[in-house]
Amino acid sequence: MENLDVLKEQILETSIYSYNQGLFAGTSGNLSAFDKESKLVVITPTSIRYDKMKADDIVVIDLEGKLVDGKHEPSSEWQMHCEIYKSRNDVFSVFHTHSPYATAFAVNRRPIPLILIEMVPFLGGEVPVAKFALPGTKKMGIEALKVLDRKFGCLLSNHGVLAIGKTIDESHIRAEYVEDAAKIFHYALNGGVVNIISKDIEEQMMK
Repeated sequence: MENLDVLKEQILETSIYSYNQGLFAGTSGNLSAFDKESKLVVITPTSIRYDKMKADDIVVIDLEGKLVDGKHEPSSEWQMHCEIYKSRNDVFSVFHTHSPYATAFAVNRRPIPLILIEMVPFLGGEVPVAKFALPGTKKMGIEALKVLDRKFGCLLSNHGVLAIGKTIDESHIRAEYVEDAAKIFHYALNGGVVNIISKDIEEQMMK
């Protein structure tokens, strides 16, 4: 359980930081990590405010959603998280936010084009939009996986942002970059012509 306790502390610290950043609000959004040794998922609980959360509020579940450790129910989006861990053996952390600029484009169902060089290494280029699925369902994970091929973040239609990584820190910074790109895209749209980085340059950077 030692590694799981470390992950709980990391999730708590990152969740509180994300709340203060505005990536999370109230009880919205969720964060998890997959422990490859135990094959268990450490995930934020449902309906607990991030500014009140403690390490022992974080829960541990198996990939089928069975509670292994903790006094609360897991996030209502646990099925989305688990579906990604089942399908992607390179992902060990899933970050779901309702950050405002990116979520606005998720409501528009509009991808965030490649407008910033750093979107290539951090996000895999353009941020695509996953097809709509009801919150709290396995289908949300399935639809997200369809657009996450060689991408590290996507928009969930009418819902928010999903970012993935090998570590909690990696999924967190990718969620930050999705929101940053969305914010800049929003300002650029209001400022005039939006110049998209060419496919040529993107391919050069990915070599």
